Amino acid sequence: MAKRGGFPGGGMPGNMANLMKQAQRMQRQMEEQAKEMETKEFSATAGGGAVEAVVSGSKKLVKLKIDEAAVDPEDVEMLEDMIVAAINEAFDKVDEESSSAMSKLTGGMGGGMPGLF
Repeated sequence: MAKRGGFPGGGMPGNMANLMKQAQRMQRQMEEQAKEMETKEFSATAGGGAVEAVVSGSKKLVKLKIDEAAVDPEDVEMLEDMIVAAINEAFDKVDEESSSAMSKLTGGMGGGMPGLF
């Protein structure tokens, strides 16, 4: 009586085994990339340098520098806007580098893992 389904000998065919190895290698590379991103810092400024935000690759605010000339009690809203703009630009830099690194790993296949970084 013949066996149904499967492969002779119970193993995977050569192509499938190679695909599994490639997937495992890519997963290791993605994990290494994620660890490397966590150690990086990204900086951005707003208001002509009046506000500088530094964030980590894991999207944590590390440092916020505000030039005292930017502190105007009559216009707190502008200072708030500059702070938000600098932080958001720094986060955008994290996203750009993360996407670029992922694209290199996946060969542009768009196989990024949302939320990995």
